[in-house]
Amino acid sequence: MSNTKKFAVISSWHPPSSTVLQYSHAAQQADKIKLHFKNSQGTLIKMVEANEGDDILSIAHEHDIDLEGACEGSVACSTCHVILSPEHYDLLPEPEDNENDMLDMAFTLTDTSRLGCQVKLTRDLDGMTATLPSATRNMFVDGE
Repeated sequence: MSNTKKFAVISSWHPPSSTVLQYSHAAQQADKIKLHFKNSQGTLIKMVEANEGDDILSIAHEHDIDLEGACEGSVACSTCHVILSPEHYDLLPEPEDNENDMLDMAFTLTDTSRLGCQVKLTRDLDGMTATLPSATRNMFVDGE
């Protein structure tokens, strides 16, 4: 029998950290989803980039866009009502009954209205426009 030992070769070379950071930043940017916010007159407020799975209400708050969300996303109001571009609206799952109940109280309800807290971004929604209505109804403040 031979007394030969086997060794594994392990490479210890790593790219410079700046290369890794540049690649990581580029990969993160490529994964972002573009979302356009417009006011009720159709004027662009802001174009933002967000992550898959983020909801419109959270994105709006993160980017200082005036979308109220009085119930903080618990589907108990219609203050995060947005009007979506028709081609993107059709890509979303149907709203749940509780969302439809809240939308029934929204001002300027349209065929493509949704609650921003219930719309989670997916790759298919890249480039979507969310238009803010001219008014919202906050039942906690407005009553009825």
